[in-house]
Amino acid sequence: MKTILKNSVAAAILLSSTISIANAPESSFGKKVNAKSEVEKNIITIDADPTFKRKGNKLFMNLLNLSKGKVTIKVYDSEGRVVFKEVVEGDIVVEKAFNFENAYEDKYTVVITDNKETFKESVLIK
Repeated sequence: MKTILKNSVAAAILLSSTISIANAPESSFGKKVNAKSEVEKNIITIDADPTFKRKGNKLFMNLLNLSKGKVTIKVYDSEGRVVFKEVVEGDIVVEKAFNFENAYEDKYTVVITDNKETFKESVLIK
């Protein structure tokens, strides 16, 4: 019984000291304040490259568009002809599924253009 009481008192002291340290002013943490700022800065500057995932003759694309700017999606065939075009504006998440199951045998290029960069993904249909 005394061991349980001693352990409970020790746990309570550790908990209260942890809480008091956590509630202390930021200046008392020293270098941890800089680390917190770096983490927050990294969270704000996210590189939002689109992700492409292929399942058979289907291609799935997701793009995080934090600026909600204009995103242009185009699909070209091997001769440079535009097979598909769509412009999306105002969406934070741009998602698109491309179904090449009934497409002619060719090499298709999916081009995603947002307000900063252009991204390409090729699909070979045999």
